[in-house]
Amino acid sequence: DRIAGSGRGVQAVYPLSPLQQGILFHSVASTGHDPYLLQARYALGGPLDTAVFRQAWAAVVERHPVLRTACVWDEVDEPVQVVHARVEPAWDEVDLRGPGEDERRAAVDAYLAADLERRMDLAAAPLMRFALLRLEDELHQLVWSFHHLVLDGWSVSRLLAEVFSAYHTLLRGERVRWERVRPYADYVAWLAAQDQDGAEGFWRRTLRGFGAPTPLPAARPQPTGGAGTGEVVGWVGEAETRALQEYAREQRVTLNTLAQAAWALLLSRYSGEEDVLFGATVAGRPPELDGVERMVGLFINTLPVRVQVDPADRVSAWLQRVQAEQVEARQYEYTSLTRVQGWSEVPRGVPLFGSIFVYENYPVEASAPGGSEPALRMRRLGTLERTGYPLTLSAASASHLYLQLIYEDAHFERAAVERILGQLQVVLAGMASGCGRVSELPLLTAGERAQVLEEWNATGRDYPGGRCVHRLFAEQAERTPAAPAVAFDGRSLTYAELDRRANRLARHLRRLGVGPEVRVAVCLEKGLDMVVAVLGVLKAGGAYVPLDPHYPADRLAYMLADAGVPVLLTHAALLDRLPEHGAATVCLDRARAGIDAEVPTAPENGVE
Repeated sequence: DRIAGSGRGVQAVYPLSPLQQGILFHSVASTGHDPYLLQARYALGGPLDTAVFRQAWAAVVERHPVLRTACVWDEVDEPVQVVHARVEPAWDEVDLRGPGEDERRAAVDAYLAADLERRMDLAAAPLMRFALLRLEDELHQLVWSFHHLVLDGWSVSRLLAEVFSAYHTLLRGERVRWERVRPYADYVAWLAAQDQDGAEGFWRRTLRGFGAPTPLPAARPQPTGGAGTGEVVGWVGEAETRALQEYAREQRVTLNTLAQAAWALLLSRYSGEEDVLFGATVAGRPPELDGVERMVGLFINTLPVRVQVDPADRVSAWLQRVQAEQVEARQYEYTSLTRVQGWSEVPRGVPLFGSIFVYENYPVEASAPGGSEPALRMRRLGTLERTGYPLTLSAASASHLYLQLIYEDAHFERAAVERILGQLQVVLAGMASGCGRVSELPLLTAGERAQVLEEWNATGRDYPGGRCVHRLFAEQAERTPAAPAVAFDGRSLTYAELDRRANRLARHLRRLGVGPEVRVAVCLEKGLDMVVAVLGVLKAGGAYVPLDPHYPADRLAYMLADAGVPVLLTHAALLDRLPEHGAATVCLDRARAGIDAEVPTAPENGVE
């Protein structure tokens, strides 16, 4: 009674879908910008009767109950959506024909920014508003702001087609007649009847052993305080797109699979991990629900995609495996992400993934139906949305493969995102070129390859012929004895101090038989003593064999035996990590006092 009152103004009351519940929770909890308020923009070319255009939208709103929906969440056991019998969407009409092009562009940008600042009252239907910005006599920009609670991209495409049809029907003075379409409530009822036990088993198996989110590519080491979002867009050329489509047909996979696999490869290359996880938005329209393709509402869902990236795999076999896993997951794409997160091994409070992938396979352009009336053409300009994730990749295919990266300023610099988008295009081109193995797929753009191979490798310098490194160092120590030579962990050595300690170690090594062609193992953590050890071995006339103390014992044993070292330099704390060996061991931290006290011999080979 409190929700519906007398019932005369309310058509239906029913629960929210699991995804709607999550969106409602995050929207209500958010401060500032609503993360699920979308702003779609379209250019309308040709003569436009604005009154008839608004009537066409009103007819479409009357047709679909979900467009007349609001939410109630206070003082109820579970949130519900309330369908009102009649609603009146808000419209703005702004004439911008007067100013010059720069002023007009600034006015449009200012309007769009102000519109995004206006939060939508989720308890008041409809959850959308419109604006018509008149730029020229026969050029308008339609701004359609709506909440993700009630619409997804597929629904937006269907609604635009219906609006165009209704507009031209009304222009002819005819009555708009619709075929019956199922209400969104039927989909909510279908969701409630699905097998949650089967879904739980599938997702637990899929995510078993995955305990931490995949690092984001080129992200800032620490997020900044920025709260804005940005976008970078690009296109794969028409010829390259045709090549990708042909390659996908040859491999019996979809273009969606190619794009997802390319994203997985990029995540793998950046993170160094062969097991990566990201989110993917699925259509969520169950084929067993009759008429679902004509329904309007929020059907999409975002679910994890786990991809094994083995560099040794054949690209064709890898792509087919990625697609087969997508097909299997499709049976359970109705599952809410909240439940999937709870079934995973990722700790509570830690997101499963930081990037999501969206493949849009619905039309993005429209024009008038056949007839004698002047054509009204529509072209999509873009949709500004906040996904709630640091990085979102969107792809859409027409004559060109359209790519868009939406990023949060707190996590990314624009230059880094532009670089990622360029590298993604390179990976896709590598697929179309027929690379045999995953390891052969390229990542760097032509400019980046030139930078790595040429610019960064332009390190040629004149070198004093016939003079050893340790002698050059000794000369530098004479020129700048008090200058700092090495610093680590708050400690430092000047050139004179480093030269003196290396000389003392070299004298000690000579007494142990070190000289030309004699190898000395150096097993030390990074620090001052490591530099002293290397320089001391060179001054003694020997050659050093670096040993990483974190290597497995059997590998260290093999290296010691294979090199035949008679002397090993290390620290006392590392002795337990070393295998048995026959070399004379010098612990630099324990032996320093004795080494420093040894009587110097005659200068030789750079040693004083």
